[in-house]
Amino acid sequence: MHKQLAQRQRLSLLDDAATYKKLEFNKKRNLEQDHSAMMDEATARFKFEDCKNEYWNPEEFSLLHGTPLWYGASPSQRIILNQLYWVAYYAQIVSAEIATIYLNQVSAAGLYAHEDFRIVCDSLDLETKQERAHIHAFKTIGEDVEWRLFGERLFTYPMRSLYEQTMVFADSNHAKDYWRKLQIKAFTLLSSSNAFLASQYLLIRGLRTLNGKMIQHQLSLYYSNHPDKERAPIPSAISYYHFMDESFHFNTSKIIGHDIPRSLDPPTAFEKWIVNRGVTGCQRDHYHFSATLRGIFWYEPALFPVLKKMLMSPHFGFNAKDAQEMLKRCFTQENDGIHAAHAMHRTANESYKSYVESITYLDARNRDMAVMGGNSIAAYLERNARALEKEAA
Repeated sequence: MHKQLAQRQRLSLLDDAATYKKLEFNKKRNLEQDHSAMMDEATARFKFEDCKNEYWNPEEFSLLHGTPLWYGASPSQRIILNQLYWVAYYAQIVSAEIATIYLNQVSAAGLYAHEDFRIVCDSLDLETKQERAHIHAFKTIGEDVEWRLFGERLFTYPMRSLYEQTMVFADSNHAKDYWRKLQIKAFTLLSSSNAFLASQYLLIRGLRTLNGKMIQHQLSLYYSNHPDKERAPIPSAISYYHFMDESFHFNTSKIIGHDIPRSLDPPTAFEKWIVNRGVTGCQRDHYHFSATLRGIFWYEPALFPVLKKMLMSPHFGFNAKDAQEMLKRCFTQENDGIHAAHAMHRTANESYKSYVESITYLDARNRDMAVMGGNSIAAYLERNARALEKEAA
């Protein structure tokens, strides 16, 4: 009887049975396989002494893998570089998940104002709870490892808000950071009361996490292929638990970002403009590639002071002059690490194109991922050389 009453929207999610069923199935499976409790339990058991002498990731996922530093490192130094990849990689994931927690709720507010969208909002609520468990695990272990190895932070940072720079090591300054903060505030204000823009946050979320999904699958294999899982390093188990949760999160992003707009009014010219701005922003954030941390879009020169500290620590024993020379060898001359990082960046660029192929309201530069695709090894080497010369001056 009540379905005959007038509604404010002419379309309903219930009319798209295929999408509704996908949402139901994804939420049900995510709830059944929720790894939050296992992450919390594993984090509580973590002791660096128990796993300090072994790898936590597949070997190629080590800090500066394939660079002159890696080839010249001792076995014990390679173990540290492998463990620091875990610390640094998940420090970036913490930053992304802080933003996700906030923007999930903003998007839920924008979508819940429509009839029959509770399942979408409940899915985002479940994911938000899981993100808190992920952040706790990554911060607890990462900070403990850095304290024990160096007595200070290198890649980790105190808890912060969404309005900090999401990319931990970015090509930025105070003016860029301020402009970014204004853009985020404007988007959250608009999307919290606009169902289409709320759904398109999930399109952009999916795009931003697509490369991470591929990397995290490979990280998860260290644990899933380990011959003795009960004795596997706890960080490797946490990588696996995280990947399992995030697989469902990516599904949520794709369903809401791609399919939900069919149950909404067609976007206006202004709404299309906002979405295109968001995708272009993602391209800019993912323009850089890093031989320091393969698979993450960090701006290499922003890492140089941190890497110098690492090289001059007792674990590596470089003096200031030799550390500077090693940075030049690793970042201004072609090597296996740079080529592998660039190849991974190109793979990400192609996968992004496929991801947005069906989104008709994106402009040509976004559909072709032209901004992100404009980077090159030659440009990378030139930027790094300029930065190191300026630092030495």
